[in-house]
Amino acid sequence: MSPEFYLALADSLLVLHVLLVAFVIFGLAAIFIGPFLHWHWVRNVWFRVTHLVVIGIVVLQAWLGVLCPLTAWEMALREKAGTAGYEGSFIQHWLQSILYYSAPEWVFILAYTVFGGVVLASWFLVRPGRPRK
Repeated sequence: MSPEFYLALADSLLVLHVLLVAFVIFGLAAIFIGPFLHWHWVRNVWFRVTHLVVIGIVVLQAWLGVLCPLTAWEMALREKAGTAGYEGSFIQHWLQSILYYSAPEWVFILAYTVFGGVVLASWFLVRPGRPRK
């Protein structure tokens, strides 16, 4: 396969990764804002379970010191394409500058843990509804 194909796959994974981060961050904001704006979907149990599971995986990976599989897969694809690091397309440049930043590992562990705790607290502050049959 061509290097361009691997770069396109890597960029697609990066977009997916950014979308998951946005889902976690904006999902939590929506959970807390939703009741005031009468957004009933923020109490949807499937949305809430998915939201909690995603941040739970992030917190668990941080505590275990495990690299996110999406990051590992993206790096492997970029390596297959023959690119080192993050010197790629426009999409890659801007999305990586949003997603990846430099700080000591303990900062990420603390931030993810606190955020995960707030997501867990949202279950009690804005209770999810019962699943519809």
